[in-house]
Amino acid sequence: MKLIGWVIALAAAGLTPAAAAVPTVAQPQASAPAAAAAGTPQAGAAATDPTPGPSAVAAAPGTAPAATFDHAAPVAGIGMPDGRMGTQDQFTPIGREGAAFHNNWLLLLCALISLFVLGLLAYTIVRYRRAAHPVPSRTSHNTFVEVVWTLVPVLILVAIAIPSIRLIRHQYSPPPADLTIKVIGNQWYWSYQYPDHGGFEIVSNMLKERGEAAAGTRFRTDADGPRLLAVDERLVIPAGAVVKFIVTSNDVIHSFAVPAFWTKIDANPGILNETWAKVDRPGVYFGQCSELCGARHAYMPIAVEVVTPQRFAQWVAAKGGTMPGTRPAATPDSTAATQVTPSAVPAAAAPTPAPAGGAPTNAAPANPTPAPTQGAPNNN
Repeated sequence: MKLIGWVIALAAAGLTPAAAAVPTVAQPQASAPAAAAAGTPQAGAAATDPTPGPSAVAAAPGTAPAATFDHAAPVAGIGMPDGRMGTQDQFTPIGREGAAFHNNWLLLLCALISLFVLGLLAYTIVRYRRAAHPVPSRTSHNTFVEVVWTLVPVLILVAIAIPSIRLIRHQYSPPPADLTIKVIGNQWYWSYQYPDHGGFEIVSNMLKERGEAAAGTRFRTDADGPRLLAVDERLVIPAGAVVKFIVTSNDVIHSFAVPAFWTKIDANPGILNETWAKVDRPGVYFGQCSELCGARHAYMPIAVEVVTPQRFAQWVAAKGGTMPGTRPAATPDSTAATQVTPSAVPAAAAPTPAPAGGAPTNAAPANPTPAPTQGAPNNN
């Protein structure tokens, strides 16, 4: 009995190292997909099979680095207020037409009217002062004067209306859009949706100053834009493309306004308003909500970055979107009709090889007719 007990004890002592070594063998197997993705042969795998297994294929997409996009820095005096008098420099066809109408015609007309009225007042003060004209005129009607002061304002209004109506017609008769962006006003930030590029959405909030931002959070720098105008997520559009903006609101009335584009349109809850822009010059352009929308109305700026079409495609990819015309590879449809091909014929229906020297014979049917059992009635 003692001998049997010693044998059992020695056998248990011999098995203990093998049991302790099991975790060390299983540990490398946990990282097998990563090793397979890197091309390193796994322990215990056949050396003659270089084809990676399913785990390696599944791990490969996960190891790809995420797409990144470097935003451009704004240029002083372009697309932002810089202290100059008058309107900002315009970078859209509608903006250039509107600025020319304002600067070259309206201002000139206003200056001429002001000079005429000032001269008329000066003449009246000098000509009809008490010392030069002690007895005032008692004329109550003057047909010529009444006709003049009726026709002249009408002609002035016509001179303003013709180019103004032409500008409005151009502004609200846009060319066919190359892409559509939905602009949504919120209290108090903007969100932008790209339905033509996969339907992704970005949310744009104003960046705080260094001393106002919480520890560890992003704050504004000069590369982001001016104070109260820089945002964490810019609205990005391609240069040279006709962009249609569908503008609405989730709560109260906001106003989507970018002065350098000659764009200002209200964002009303429950209503879709439309405007458009075509910017040929890449750069960064700033705007603000131009409707009194609440307590933080002054803190919902707009930043639009215009990039080349190639960089726009990179930005869309970085946001997880897709360019029009590009679709992911379609998976096979399991419900589609099976094409009849030799490879699709079941093995049971294929002819079986005959013995040497004989003709091929077909396999027995899958459901042969059962033979009559003993004891069945005989009708003969």
